[in-house]
Amino acid sequence: MKKVEAIIKPHKFEEVQETLREAGIHGMTVTEVKGFGRQRGHTEIYRGSEYTVDFLPKTKIEILVSDEQLNTVITALIESAKTGKIGDGKIFVYDITDVLRIRTGERGIDAL
Repeated sequence: MKKVEAIIKPHKFEEVQETLREAGIHGMTVTEVKGFGRQRGHTEIYRGSEYTVDFLPKTKIEILVSDEQLNTVITALIESAKTGKIGDGKIFVYDITDVLRIRTGERGIDAL
């Protein structure tokens, strides 16, 4: 099993969600986060004053998948989240050793 964590631009979330549904993914955890990468934020002007926005709004999506689903999910994320501009985001993949469903006690793939 793998945990796929994607940090994307917020305005791309609906498209990403729909693409993941079409790829057979039915469960995910979504969090609104702030952060920056290489772009180090950006400068804006508000009421005539210039200021730097260090942390940009992002959306974090967490998905647990079987090893067989991994490439499908990664491809779906890249195709739907990509704008071709700086700050499109990152995808992280982690190994998951076990999953337990609290309600039923199911373990492993059955708990997904």
